[in-house]
Amino acid sequence: MAGVLELPPDEVLVQRLRDGDERTFALVLDSWCGGMLRVAMSFVSTRASAEEVVQDTWLAVIKGIGDFEGRSSLKTWVYRILVNTAKARGTKESRTVPFGDLLAEEEGPTVDPARFRSRGEPYAGHWAVGQEPRPWHFPEDHVLRGEVRGVIEEAIDGLPPRLRTVITLRDVEGYGSEEVCSLLEISPGNQRVLLHRARALLRGKLEKYLSGTHEVAVGRGQA
Repeated sequence: MAGVLELPPDEVLVQRLRDGDERTFALVLDSWCGGMLRVAMSFVSTRASAEEVVQDTWLAVIKGIGDFEGRSSLKTWVYRILVNTAKARGTKESRTVPFGDLLAEEEGPTVDPARFRSRGEPYAGHWAVGQEPRPWHFPEDHVLRGEVRGVIEEAIDGLPPRLRTVITLRDVEGYGSEEVCSLLEISPGNQRVLLHRARALLRGKLEKYLSGTHEVAVGRGQA
């Protein structure tokens, strides 16, 4: 994924935003908007609607920054506004479903059952021989490293909405479990299930990509 932009501490950010510092505002936008858009898309019907949610969120942030009391981090405060704005728009679009409902999009095995030892075999339920997850040896070539970031972003964007939101908040934005449960109003158990499924599906996509990269590299070496 794209490199994380270096932001100043919250107290500096807040004061600069209150002062109308356009450069700081642009820096925060660049740093947070990608994750905000992914989260918004989980509550509304189209990408265009999600983009409007993000815009409305920032308008609310600019109007309300003077009332920010620092009870949470600035980012958590912004994301709370985002989620509330997205829920309100989703309700208008008759799109919103309680986030904690584990629907069909989260059902089914996260890993192909054929990759595990079956009942009756020694160590039943463990990885079958030759089916263990491969170590992730990312290509050293700079261009390929960029491709890997693109594959990860594409894989996250392709996840079902609830899974995409949880993994974005936990693994991309760096929120802890309690913060995610609070933001999304879900139980710790549901949060764990959603995060596990999202990580498993993401790992599966990366395994396919990296296996293909390895085969190409081997083919070049034998040419």
